[in-house]
Amino acid sequence: MRNFPQRFARTRRTAPRCLLGPPADLLSLPLVPAGCCAGQELLPPGPVDAVVGGNVTLRTLVTDPAFAFITWNFNNGSEQIFVATLPKSAALNTNEQYKGRVSVDPRSGSLTLTGVQPGDSGDYIISIITADGTTTTAEIKLRVLEPVSDVAIKSNLAEAIEHNSTVVLTCSSKGSFITFSWINGTAPIVADGKRLTITTLTIADVLRSDLLGPIYCTVANKLETQKSAPLNLTVYYGPEKVSIAPASPPQFIKSGSDFNLTCSAVSEPAATFTWFHEKQLMKLFGPVLTLDKIQKQGFGKTAGEYTCVANNGKTKLDVPSVAVSFAVMDAISDVKITGPTGVLLAGNSSANISCQATGGNVTGTEWLKDGKRLSPGGRLLFAKDMSSVAIDPLQKEDGGRYMCQLSNPVSIQQASYQMEVNYGPEAAVVTGEDAVEINDKVTFVCAAASVPPANYTWKFNGTMTNVKTATYTIEKAVYKNTGTYTCEAHNAVTGTTSVSNHALAVKALDEDEGLSDGAIAGIIIGVLLALGIAIGLVVYCRQKVP
Repeated sequence: MRNFPQRFARTRRTAPRCLLGPPADLLSLPLVPAGCCAGQELLPPGPVDAVVGGNVTLRTLVTDPAFAFITWNFNNGSEQIFVATLPKSAALNTNEQYKGRVSVDPRSGSLTLTGVQPGDSGDYIISIITADGTTTTAEIKLRVLEPVSDVAIKSNLAEAIEHNSTVVLTCSSKGSFITFSWINGTAPIVADGKRLTITTLTIADVLRSDLLGPIYCTVANKLETQKSAPLNLTVYYGPEKVSIAPASPPQFIKSGSDFNLTCSAVSEPAATFTWFHEKQLMKLFGPVLTLDKIQKQGFGKTAGEYTCVANNGKTKLDVPSVAVSFAVMDAISDVKITGPTGVLLAGNSSANISCQATGGNVTGTEWLKDGKRLSPGGRLLFAKDMSSVAIDPLQKEDGGRYMCQLSNPVSIQQASYQMEVNYGPEAAVVTGEDAVEINDKVTFVCAAASVPPANYTWKFNGTMTNVKTATYTIEKAVYKNTGTYTCEAHNAVTGTTSVSNHALAVKALDEDEGLSDGAIAGIIIGVLLALGIAIGLVVYCRQKVP
């Protein structure tokens, strides 16, 4: 009976199939209506997954089937092996290698395996044989899964050069029925069929972005998913985008300033820099070229081009920057302005004012007087190089603060000179009251334009007073203050005097205004009183004298 089921085994069958007649061995078994299982599916679609060392049941889709025998066989891909047979009225017959590991449920025909191992993976075929010899078979795949473990990435290169290297990353892992995937950082790596292939991750002509990473290999089966330790593979690139800052320096740079040129480049590893002047090596290295180093090597006195070359020790590339050009110029220093030192008289003197700097190259000169720009013409004559200005003759308006402003492309310096032109006094003018009343305050002010300021004296009716200021004050006027007041303004430098007269009248209170109402009333009362007295005397006399 052990060999009997094998004669009726069918591999990889999913639809029921009935034999034309029962085998001779089963003629003595009780008859069951033919086709009892016809058209009925025995097993669900597979596969069925199990964990190494665990138990699994290959369940059927039938309940209480009419059978003479239920047989299970196993196909591992190279051979078919008998597992067990369950007769209707006898004990389970088991292959020796499955002893103690299998059982068949008589109510459904389901097969249970315990302590499954990777070797149990394969196709399991069930055959239900009825008493009349009708056989129905089906098969289902069992996958015994080993947990994923020991996921690791290996690279064919320790470091890569962009555009030149082909990187091959291999992912290894333990486990069964596993699938592989790759992740760059958090983004999945997708094969493009050209540069990137995924079976082993192959990257041809690698780019820096390909391995920005970190790179992970993910291995999964239905049991679990594990990710490898991150792989950080350096991709060397550059130098590129080599540039100098400032890209457009001024035409002239101030000597001794903190000006410098800075060279930068996109590079991995960081680039090293070499400097050139007019394409000749300066023997200066590093990303910063200071003005001090330029001048110490004797450069900068004339305009010249400066270039930096970036080098990457890994890619072996040298890339130059765009050249920048400038010259070094000394700043203007120690500006001095000189002018006349003697006494200057308006209409009688001339002046020459000059301006010089002891340091720096002057490229521009501007003259100002009292903050306003001076232009040549009239009495003003400028030297050809604008280093001096001559004024002839001087007038009173020529006095003031003169400023010379010297400049070049890197500096501006100024110096000033105060020139005093003496003149006057011009016509004196007295302002104040013409007529006042007794006890009124009187103030006269005398003014005369003059440089230096005039000295003032006052006369009253031709007699010198002791007032020596521009203001003459009378606190309370009296009748005797009426008269002519004379102001004399005198310039001690020019030696000239200017005179102005002013008349004052002091009058009694209401002198020109007539009698007040009270006075008139008093006069009327007095007149009436006198008239009454007179009338009284007349009446009295008439009474006394016949």
